[in-house]
Order: sequence, then structure tokens, then C-alpha cells
Amino acid sequence: MEWGTYIIGGFIFASLFFLAAAYALHWAHKSGQLSNLEEGSRSIFDEDEPEGEITDQFPEKKTKKPGEPSGSSRRSEPNQLS
Repeated sequence: MEWGTYIIGGFIFASLFFLAAAYALHWAHKSGQLSNLEEGSRSIFDEDEPEGEITDQFPEKKTKKPGEPSGSSRRSEPNQLS
């Protein structure tokens, strides 16, 4: 294949992607999805996690126990940061 074929194919793909994105925004506006963004942004909060209050924390970094070799063969939990 020649370069022209790739350029034309890329242009067609980009044009279709742009048209799909423009249609998605048109549909969202027409169906009222974009009418009240403020309410949607507050819908993820509840009594346990009120708006404006920080409730999330990073876990503390575990320190190495004295006498434990640095290349320990002990397996760590997959969710723990080391």
C-alpha cells in the first residue's frame, strides 16, 4: 500500500470519530443529560462522606523490622505499598 492510502484511511477514521463525538454531545444535550451538572456532581456524596469533608487517607508506609534482611523472601499483600 502507498502512503496516500494510509492518509486517506486516517482522515476517514478521524472524520467518523469526530462525527460520532459530535452526535453524542448533541444527543446528551437534547435528552437533558447536560442540563444540571451541579446536581450530578453532588449525587456521589452521602451522610457517610459529606461534601467538602476529606474522609480518604493514604495508608502509612510500613517500616522495616529490625533484623529483617532487605531482600526478604516474605510475600507482601498485592494492595500494600512498599
